[in-house]
Amino acid sequence: MFCGSAAGSRSARARAYYAGPGNLFWEVLHRIGLTKRKFAPQEYPLLINCRIGLTDMVKKRVGNDGDLAPADFQPTLFRAKIQHYRPLAVGFNGKRAAREFYGYPVQYGLQAEGIDSTVVFVLPSTSGAARGFWDETYWGALADWLKKTEGSE
Repeated sequence: MFCGSAAGSRSARARAYYAGPGNLFWEVLHRIGLTKRKFAPQEYPLLINCRIGLTDMVKKRVGNDGDLAPADFQPTLFRAKIQHYRPLAVGFNGKRAAREFYGYPVQYGLQAEGIDSTVVFVLPSTSGAARGFWDETYWGALADWLKKTEGSE
């Protein structure tokens, strides 16, 4: 399960996740081996066939992280969603959503505190607006963890 902060204005207009022109999300999913091909943003419903889900922490507003107030985030609702669906892992796409979920600053990578049996990774944002923080290493670590864990099932 991947979780962002909120839909950006371009994604909201397209009614598709990660639809901004500079967003690397779809390219990265393919490059790290979580999808066999690069999906287009409008194809996001097909990700369930790859055992990937998408959500956001903010459901009632649209905008970049800087446009969002802490009160816009819904960590309790997000926790309930994870406890209901019980994915192997959650990958926060950017630090902001993870920080609002945990209530304290986070670092990139595998987190010590998961959600019940779900492990949590904090990943550099794929947004073009966050390009200065980009490091695909953390995305690769999540993919490696998933491949290793799913291979042992």
